[in-house]
This record gives sequence, structure tokens and C-alpha cells, in this order.
Amino acid sequence: MSSARADAQTDPKERGVWGKEIAVEELGGVPFRMYTQRPRRVEQLLTFARRWGTRPHLIQGERVLSFDELHKAIETKAAELVTLGAVNGGRVFILGWNSPEWVVNFWACLRAGAVPVLANAWWSSAELSTGLEALQPVLTLADERVAPRMPAGWRLGPWGIDGAPPAHKVLPHLDQGSQDEEQTALIIFTSGTSGQAKAVVLSHRAVLARLHMTLHITRKLPQQIDESKQELQLELQQDPQRDITLITGPLFHVGGMQTLLRAVVVGDTLALSGGRYDPAEVLAMIEGHKVKRWNAVPTMVSRLLDHPDVARRDLSSLQSISIGGAPVHADLMLRMRTRLPGVSPRIPTGYGLTENGGQATAAAGTEDIEKLGSTGRPLPCVEVRFLAHPGLPDGEILLRSPTQMSGYFGLTESPIDQEGWLYTGDLGRLDDQGNLWITGRCKDMIIRGGENIAPVAIESALTALPGVIEAAVFGVPHPDLGEEVMAVVCVAGNVTALQLTEQLRPKLASFAIPSRWLLQNEPLPTNQTGKVDKTLLAAQARAALANLFSSDTTTPRH
Repeated sequence: MSSARADAQTDPKERGVWGKEIAVEELGGVPFRMYTQRPRRVEQLLTFARRWGTRPHLIQGERVLSFDELHKAIETKAAELVTLGAVNGGRVFILGWNSPEWVVNFWACLRAGAVPVLANAWWSSAELSTGLEALQPVLTLADERVAPRMPAGWRLGPWGIDGAPPAHKVLPHLDQGSQDEEQTALIIFTSGTSGQAKAVVLSHRAVLARLHMTLHITRKLPQQIDESKQELQLELQQDPQRDITLITGPLFHVGGMQTLLRAVVVGDTLALSGGRYDPAEVLAMIEGHKVKRWNAVPTMVSRLLDHPDVARRDLSSLQSISIGGAPVHADLMLRMRTRLPGVSPRIPTGYGLTENGGQATAAAGTEDIEKLGSTGRPLPCVEVRFLAHPGLPDGEILLRSPTQMSGYFGLTESPIDQEGWLYTGDLGRLDDQGNLWITGRCKDMIIRGGENIAPVAIESALTALPGVIEAAVFGVPHPDLGEEVMAVVCVAGNVTALQLTEQLRPKLASFAIPSRWLLQNEPLPTNQTGKVDKTLLAAQARAALANLFSSDTTTPRH
């Protein structure tokens, strides 16, 4: 009997019971809706990898890594990390772009007992230095493209996954580890309105609760797969690449991490794009690999639909596009249903924040046309309420869920109150069928192509430059990215936008550098409190752009 067949017939109790019953449990005095039977540790998901045997797990270009090879690589790398001291909750920075190495390093950290810190590979050297100083990792694993940005003085470990396991390093059995689900599983950075990237601490409970809900609503709980063992054997023998999911977003985002967890449980094959998003490459990958699912942000889908090759490529294998990271407008949903007819029955989308584990609602994609653009209904353990704000038509969305973060690392501030409600800063409403609609934001944030950008961080960087007196940064509409970054700057003398752009490059991630500028020698307008009236500036800029777009197809950038 093959290893895949043997593991497929393993008693499901050895992998834990994933129940459907939900009850209220108090955690730290907060009443969360929780599954009464649930897994407790993220690293224990690796027991599922052995069930899928030689089925391909990761594809990137010509490289293919099977589940068997994944398991061996993780064990080898975890033993290596133990020799380097990455144990007992020690933090390890994972700093790189999507690759099989990234995936192995992520799992190996968990397997060794360390806490993976999913750093943003877009960061500048200055931003990276700030993150390292805050988290104080015992080790950093960085790929060859990002390693040159590492500041001196930090300990670097090997990025690769080749080599033999170190001698005399025996890892504990996965089922014999700690069962404390409140311990930190991983740390992910997100932008906050204070400007500096914040380290979101997610417990094992938080990470697994989101996965559990997703598997529940899609009927992919482990025991549901076990219930059809004969069918599972047939799939493994006849269709070793049964489900291929295309990953074009960064794995260091919370959505990418959850995709990895799901893939190990259900046996997905993940096709990783080669680098910076390229719609031509994505079209070729969908056709060449017969991709069934694609996880993307709205900007990626829009650019693919606009590409001249979309009509001549065979995209018939694509059945589902999961969209997140930014608001999804109804016109984009309609374009997908028109241009990608094979996807029409299933265009799932959802809403969430890194602080609540990445997802709070889900839409199945089968709603009526008038429901296009909603984010769907709350997931089984998620509670939603609204906080009214004077002068705003809809309330601020508050969420309570077992998926939410333990807090921001090193900070006492938190958007979660004592009753467990997460203040999202987003405005919305529920319709009569329970669908959540996002109608705006009450906090200062720009979402450009799925990346959250804090204007105050850009303003701080700008005002530190020679010749800059004051600056206001905000988002303006963009037909492709959703929003782009605009800066209105009061300067002394003849400072140019090009000069400011070049001086910002080593200080900010590339996506955070303004693409629209308005430079002036006059002071910026202020409100009654004496602060720069950013609301007025943003309204004026958006009105000017609207007039420009209506009269001309060309748009000046400076």
C-alpha cells in the first residue's frame, strides 16, 4: 500500500476532530462563539501532508515539489533551525518572495517550535530596520533578492531547503506538543493609521478558527474527506493534480498564509507566480496548468480582463476566483461573469482585516445580480454590530470572532475593546438577507491594489526632506488600482515632484510613494483646530480629477 493510501486510511482521531457544533466560550473574559471540537495547534496540520503522497503541492516555473518532498524538506529544515536556536517561541523573520523555499521555511519554523514573522518583502531598508528592532528575531531567513536590504548586525540563516538534516536533532512527534491554543502561532505586519507598520500577533486559536470556518462552509472538513475513502483513493490514482490554485498575491499577507493551511488539509496543488504581477504570465499559467481556482485582489483581475490575450487563451479550467484585499465593485463582478463565463457560478469574495485573522464574511458567488458587490454573510463564529458616528450615513463595522489577534506586538494600544469588539474603521450595513455592504471608511487609510497604506507614514517621510514645509497625503480614485496615492506639498523654492520621489525611494515601499503630486509655495489650508484640512484638499483633488477624466484621457502626474 502506498504512503498516500496508508495515511488516507488513518483514523481521523489521530488528526483531531473538527466539529460543526458552536457554543459560547469565555476566553479572557470575552464570550466568543467557538467550535466545541476543534484543532489546537497549527503545526499539527502537517500530519495531513502525508496523506497526499506524491501529489504535486507547489509548482513554480519548472519546479515541482510534491507533498512527500514537502514533508521531508520541512523536517530537514526544522532540524537545522533547532541547531540555530530557533526554538521555544523564538521569533524568526521570513523575508522573501513567493517560492517553495518560503513555504518550507514557514512550516519549518512552526515545526521547530519557533514563531514565524511574515515580513513584507516590499519594505525599504529603513522599514526593515524598524521591524527588526521592534521584534528582535533570533534569526532572519531572507532570499537573495531581499537579503541585500538587510541592515548589518542581524543574524541570517540559510534560505535554501537542500541538504541533510543535522545529526542528533530529533524533532518531537507532532501530536505530543503543547496543546495551548492561546500561544502565539505567527506574526504578520499590517499598516495602521499611526503610520508605522504594526505587528499583528495571531494565536493558534485565531489561525485555526478561520481555517475551521472556511472548511466548514465549503464542506471540506477532514472527516468529510475521510467519509469517502474509496473516492479519495481514486482521486489520488487518476488525478494527482485534482485541484490547482493559482497564487499571485504575496504569501506574507494573511490571505496567502491561510491558503497554505487549507492546501495541506485538502491536498491542493499551488501554482506560484514568478514575481511581480504580470497578467500575461497569469493567463499562460491558467491555460498551461489548468488552474481551477485563483486567489487575487481586484486590481489583478481587472488587469487580466483588460489584457489583449484574454480572448485567445483557453481559460475554461478556471472555476473560482476568490477576491479580497480591497473593495470589490459590482461592475468588476459583472465583467468577470461576462469575460470569464466558466467562473460565473462561483465568484466568492469576502471582507476582513489582518487584525481579525483576515476574513469575517464570505459570499458564495451565487447571489442575484443585485447582490454583486456585497461581501457576503458573516462566517459561522463571527458576530457583527455597528457603531454610529455623527455625520456619517452608516455605522462603523465592529467584529467579534475567535479569529482576532491577541494584540499588536510591543504595543498596549488596540482596536479591540474589553468586550472583544474589533473597531474596524470601515463603514457598512447589513441588508435584509444578512449580506454585509462596505460603504466607506472612517479612518485615514489608502488601499492601493490590495496594499494598505498609512498616509501619515508618507507625510512623516515627506516633511523630513529638505525643502518640504508641510504635506497632506490621501487616496484618489484609480480605475485599475482602486486608489492611488496623492500628495499635496508645500515646498520652499523650486523643489520638484521627481526630486521628492527619488528621495522617498529608500524610505518607503514602492507602492506607498505618491504617484500624483500637487506642489505649491503657499501654506496648506487649515481647519478650525489649526490642523491641515486634508478633507478639503482631498475633496478638491477628487473633483479636479473627475473633471479631468471627463474631458481628457490623458492625466498629468505632476
